[in-house]
Order: sequence, then structure tokens, then C-alpha cells
Amino acid sequence: MLEEERKFDVDPGFALPDLTDALPAGGRIVPRAAVSLRATYYDTADLRLARAGASLRFRRGDEQPWTVKLPTEVPGVRHEISRTGSPNAMPAELVALVTAYTRGAPLAPAAVLRTTRRVHELRDRSDRLLAELDDDLVAVLDGKAISSRFREIEVERHEGGPKLLDRIDGALRAAGAAGGNFVPKHVRAIGAIGPADLTPPTGTVSGRSDAGEVVSEAIRASIGRMLAHDPLVRLRIDLPDGDTAVHQMRVGCRRLRSDLHTFRPLLDRSWADGLRAELSWIADALGGARDAEVLRARLGRSAGLDSLAPLDDAALRHIDADLAARQTRARATLDEAMTSGRYLTLLDHLVDAAAEPRLVPSFAARPARELLPRLVSKPWRKLANGSDGLTGAGALDPLAPDAQWHEVRIRAKRARYATEAVAGALGGPAAKLARRISDVQGLLGDHQDAVVAADTWLSIADSEPGNHGLAVTAGRLVERERAVVRRVRERFPDAWAAADRHKLTGWLP
Repeated sequence: MLEEERKFDVDPGFALPDLTDALPAGGRIVPRAAVSLRATYYDTADLRLARAGASLRFRRGDEQPWTVKLPTEVPGVRHEISRTGSPNAMPAELVALVTAYTRGAPLAPAAVLRTTRRVHELRDRSDRLLAELDDDLVAVLDGKAISSRFREIEVERHEGGPKLLDRIDGALRAAGAAGGNFVPKHVRAIGAIGPADLTPPTGTVSGRSDAGEVVSEAIRASIGRMLAHDPLVRLRIDLPDGDTAVHQMRVGCRRLRSDLHTFRPLLDRSWADGLRAELSWIADALGGARDAEVLRARLGRSAGLDSLAPLDDAALRHIDADLAARQTRARATLDEAMTSGRYLTLLDHLVDAAAEPRLVPSFAARPARELLPRLVSKPWRKLANGSDGLTGAGALDPLAPDAQWHEVRIRAKRARYATEAVAGALGGPAAKLARRISDVQGLLGDHQDAVVAADTWLSIADSEPGNHGLAVTAGRLVERERAVVRRVRERFPDAWAAADRHKLTGWLP
């Protein structure tokens, strides 16, 4: 679940203001009896969790005493996952969730806190819990002794809207509370911890950047995407926008492999090729899981395309059961990969790559505007004109085999990734071209998804040749998928013409 909260530093004598005016009409504040909490936070010897904004704790008295909190891109919003268990045995599932941060390093107690908590529930006239305000007096323990104390207030949103937190925020600040950077309790207890191991993108790429800065930024962004979605892949949860963590982690992996290839002249070749080979291994595992989830989602959409011609429910259930079994096997393969020693080694390599991409100094120091257009032009030319005996997008035959359309899709993806990587440094035309290539790639992606789905429906029907209801349903699904293929092929020339325009590609040599 997502936890959204704000924290405030207050003096020991701080008087909590009346927050009734912050509530909707008829709302009330319900105080609860004070409770005493004792929490032990676990971390690596070099505090990898704390430095990354994650935590793993055991807190006595909770129904589910073991809790992992994972950072998100939004300050004050974290994923919170709790499990049962004894104090002497960390749940393996939670230990796995922080693998992207610990990279297999052992965990041990890093901080012990005793908190006296006074809870105030903020409820509306219907008694819905809108938010919870926790007034905490925290003692940091060193053995049995108290090494320091501090007081803080946490406000956690439940069913109330974001504006409620803003009103509470204003009232607390007016009373003398100090809000600021979101700092978890155990981090305050530990003290100075330093930056996270994973080096993030700087966000400073511009027209004045050198080529090495641009490539480093792209590498860091893709590695960040991969590692941020690692725990969410393990949790098997969908993202708020309807996407999936498997998809996003796979995209990060694909982008990184593509950029390591496109910008190879700027990189130590042995290093880049070795990293690409390892990424290919995990990409295969992610690809199997992603393909399975795409097919299951597509079955429902394809079956519902024509409400006037419903398909046989029993046959659809049969197909879905087959897809579910495939998805289970694919997820098991991915789980095995992500719990392996090989994956831990890959994580170390990715963290090292983000910290210091192995650039060739003589090339990396050259201005991005001078060098990068030549590198991006190669995947663009392969897309537009073809190579290695394959037809380019500009001459793609509407009657060409599906495999040829798929190859153009692969090349469109590489050209898009390369163009997006340099857009921040090269400006408007590059960004616009990237958007147009994305449109082309999206169409070709619909084409490939329909082709794969049609083949899958047929293969499932072929596995039971005596099941006539299944054969008829699969055949009707195939007709719907091939109709998608035809529509894509009809729309493709216009999408390609919108991308292949001199005012968008004139910056490419």
C-alpha cells in the first residue's frame, strides 16, 4: 500500500493547535490513549537502506510487526508492506524486497527507538477516518541507555484529500511546528548517512553539455528505472497509471542495452559489451513475464471488441487458464533469476555503471551537438532506409510478412531511444522527432501484439484438436487480431510520413 505522510519537528513544549477548522463541516478530532512502541531498524553495515530512503523494521505490538518502506518519486509518499513473524527471523519476502538496495549485503540492527505515541484521529461527520496525526516523543536507545530524544508530529492521509493535509500543514506551522525535508525517524536517530549508492541523473543536460554528460545521463536514468521497479516486480502490483512494474523494469533494461549499443564509440567497448550481455539475460526473463501479462490482458479486450457477437465463455475460460499457467511459469522463471547470485552481481555492476560510466575521454569530452547527431543518425538510417538486406520503414510493403514489420518495429524502438537520449542537449527538432518515432513504434507495437496474440490463440486451439468450441472461439479471436493488423498497415504510411520530414531530421548528418 502507499503511505502518504508529512512530518514536523516540534519542541518538547509544543502545544498542539485545534485542528477542527481544517476539517470539513461536522468533522471532529478523536484522541486515543497513548501507546508505547519499540522499533528495531535493520540495515547493512554501510547503511544502504537508510541512504536510499528505504527501511526494514520490527516493531513490537503491531499485528504485523515486520515492515518494509520503499521510496517513491514523491517526497513523503512511500510503499509500505507489512508481514507477520517472530522478532528473531526476518521474513524472507521482505528481505527480498530490499535487494535492489542491499545487493545481498547482510542486515543487522542499526537503530532502536522507543516512541511514546499520542494518536489523534481526524474524522468527518460520517465518521470516516480522513487522516491520523501522531504526536511522537522518541527516545533513541544505546543498549538500555537513552542516547538522545526528539519530538515530531506525523500526519498520515487516509480517506481525506490532499488539500486536507495542506490545511493541517498550515495550522501546525502557524503554531510553531517546523516542516521541511522528509526525514524518517531512524535516519534522524542515526545522524549523517551520506548519499545513496545509486547515482541519479543530474537533470542538468543542456545544449552546452559534452557528449559524455548526455550519455551518462541516459545510462543513469535507465538504471534508475530498473532498480526502482525491482521491488514492485517482486510484489506483483500494478502501477497507479494502469501500467505494470514488469513492463517498466523491462523498458529500463531495453533502453540501457540500446544506449550502450548506440553510444558505443564513447564507451569502453569491453565494459559496454559485457554489461549488455548480462542485461540480455535478465531482459529475457522480464520479457517472458511481460509477454504473458500482455496476452492475458489482450484476451479480455479482444473478446469484448464486438458486443453483438459474444464469444463462448467456456472457451474463453479455457484460453485464460492456459495463459495463466504460462504466466505462472514465466513469473517463476523471473523470480528465480532475481533471487540468484548472478542477479546480485548484475546489481553491483549497474550501481557501478551509474556512478562512473566507462567513457572514452577523447570522445566524451567533445560537445554533444558536434558528436551525438552522427551517432543517432545510424539507428535512424537503419529505420528509414533499411540495412542488412532488410527493408526500411519508408519502403515497407503493406503485404510484407509479419516478421518484416516486426523488424521495423525493433529498429523504430532503437531510433526512438537514441533520439530521446540526446533530445535534452540537441533541442526541439530532436524532441519532436522522438515523439513522431514513438507514434510509429506504438503502431508497430499494436501490430506485433496482434500477430503474437493470433498465433497464441491458434496454438492453444491446436493443443486440443477435438474441442470444436475452442477451435471456433480461437478462430474468431484470430479474425479480430488480423483486423487490427490490417488497420495498422493502413495507418502506417501517414504515421511514417509525419516522422520522416526534413524539418525534424535535418539535424541528422
